[in-house]
Amino acid sequence: MCQHTPRCPEASASDREAARTLASHPDQGWSLLCNGIVIFEDTGELLPGGMCIDPHRPTDLVFKSTVSSSHPGHAPAA
Repeated sequence: MCQHTPRCPEASASDREAARTLASHPDQGWSLLCNGIVIFEDTGELLPGGMCIDPHRPTDLVFKSTVSSSHPGHAPAA
């Protein structure tokens, strides 16, 4: 599928999101990558075989670790 040099990562590769964008629709919140992945602005993905990858924003991980280390019933420190 990919005609770039060097070739874009395959859809099964861990760095699959590094593939070049073929079509971008920011008004609709998605882009089509060279490896056939549809990537959404919330970081969710639809792989060529139909498998879905849930959104995985890095900020979600930071928030969860902050909340889990705070005291129950208290907001995290700013």
